[in-house]
Amino acid sequence: MRTAEQYLDKLRSMRPNVYMGGELVQRDDPRLIPGINIMSETFNYAADPRHKDLMVATSHITGQSINRFCHIHQSIDDLLKKQEMTRFLCTRTGGCIQRCMGVDALNALSVITKEMDLRMGTKYHERFTGYLKYFQENDLVGNCAQTDVKGDRSKRPHEQADPDLYLRVVEKREDGIVVRGAKAHNTIAPYADEIIVVPTRMMTEKDAAYAVSFAVPADTEGVYLVTRATAPRTRKHLKVKEYGSADSLTIFDNVFVPWERVFMCGETPFAGFLAMLFALFHRHSYTGCKPATTDVIMGAAALVAEYNGVEKAPHVRDKLADLIAVAELVYGTGIASAVKAKRYASGTYVPDPVFANVARYHAGINVYHEFDILADLAGGLPATLPLEEDFFNPVTGELLHKYIMRNPEITAENQHKCFRMLSDMLCSAHAGVMQVAGIHGGGSPIMEKIAIMGQYDIKSKKAIAKRLAGIED
Repeated sequence: MRTAEQYLDKLRSMRPNVYMGGELVQRDDPRLIPGINIMSETFNYAADPRHKDLMVATSHITGQSINRFCHIHQSIDDLLKKQEMTRFLCTRTGGCIQRCMGVDALNALSVITKEMDLRMGTKYHERFTGYLKYFQENDLVGNCAQTDVKGDRSKRPHEQADPDLYLRVVEKREDGIVVRGAKAHNTIAPYADEIIVVPTRMMTEKDAAYAVSFAVPADTEGVYLVTRATAPRTRKHLKVKEYGSADSLTIFDNVFVPWERVFMCGETPFAGFLAMLFALFHRHSYTGCKPATTDVIMGAAALVAEYNGVEKAPHVRDKLADLIAVAELVYGTGIASAVKAKRYASGTYVPDPVFANVARYHAGINVYHEFDILADLAGGLPATLPLEEDFFNPVTGELLHKYIMRNPEITAENQHKCFRMLSDMLCSAHAGVMQVAGIHGGGSPIMEKIAIMGQYDIKSKKAIAKRLAGIED
């Protein structure tokens, strides 16, 4: 397994193809460091013997110890530990741990490649297993590039005025394929080792060129990562470790992919299955990260209530109970999804889709409710808090520390730190990104509803009603 230092060294050695603010930048650009700091924790905690059981797994193909973020779930326990690991790490970084999308894509491909081989006589699973071995042995970070830019939403891929608005195969060669198009919302792509592409939707026979899945190094020739990065405001005096995120519009401009890295090419009956399966694994990951995000909000809400001297007020306890109910509902439903998992022919355990989508749905629709609670208990100061430097100015500093006081048992410095954190959580650019991502990341609530209705057995519920009503067909 790699260390965080080895991971960063690899990023520095990659071909520059990250664009930010109109400039070509290196992967260790200061604006990307907060996201890299998050990724580094996945290596740091794996190297800590105290967290070995949670962070380290045994590869089912080599028998070697590997980072759990590279593991294919071989049991219900694997799914439960992945969920627990995700919640643990997200509370350490204050939000999304980001590396889950790579392992979720790998697990989806482990299932789909085997199913295609069994039903269509292809040879994808052996090819994928070879790639997986490489991925595990090098402890790689993978970005899953799924969402196409889509163009006219009323039209299918092959009907678009510009055929490149869904990523597609433009040439098949003896040694591989050439692809062109773009994928959107690609979190961690600027500091990932690999880009793993999967379809975004179901495909018809006319969409065969778009039914494609493959993996390429993130610095492959022809790949452009046009990036936006956010993080809480940089501290000048009240230093804390900076954590943030970055997302790219990933453009594939006639990119060559060798056959050994191609995992689907024209198998339209399985395009939707792969799209759905990645989303399912990713939504199960959300049953770890979203409760952790609520843990962070809950902790901040309880802390500011204590500092304001109102922690025992009935309305405060009622609001904290709301947060607890959301966090543990989502986490508990994620546990149910793991316990009800199904084992596929590849040996991979797949979470129950209804429970996983119910969990992600409730996480998504409660995001703004959670931030509403935090804003209510914090009051208006996070929006109007004087700049950090003014607290250390020889003229204004002493006065600001005097007038920020609330609970006399809490120091002015700690009260300042609390409200500085709340300002970042509620009023920064990063706060806005995290709130929108909380709704749409891993699929918007409407997509969870569609998945639930597609998988749920409504007919059996109607049968219950008929029996109780005495109706006989």
